[in-house]
Amino acid sequence: LPAAVLLKDTKLMDVKLGQLGSWLAMRDFTPGGIMGAIRRGHERYYNKYINVRKGGLGGISMVLAGYVILSYMWSYDHIKHDRRRKYH
Repeated sequence: LPAAVLLKDTKLMDVKLGQLGSWLAMRDFTPGGIMGAIRRGHERYYNKYINVRKGGLGGISMVLAGYVILSYMWSYDHIKHDRRRKYH
């Protein structure tokens, strides 16, 4: 039998829908906790996709795709107003 894991130590993918509220209540939403989560996520991403022996384009292409999506979201208001104009 697998050992019981505390809800606080459970990964988000393993949390049941009914436990989601109490799992979120146990998270650390202070600036230090948020920065720690960002740091851990960056370390996991870096070690999985960038810091590998035989690297490919996967990690770099994900960063570029994220940049393209963010830049589109930032300029969406300008693009939205331009598409309604007639150029004739």
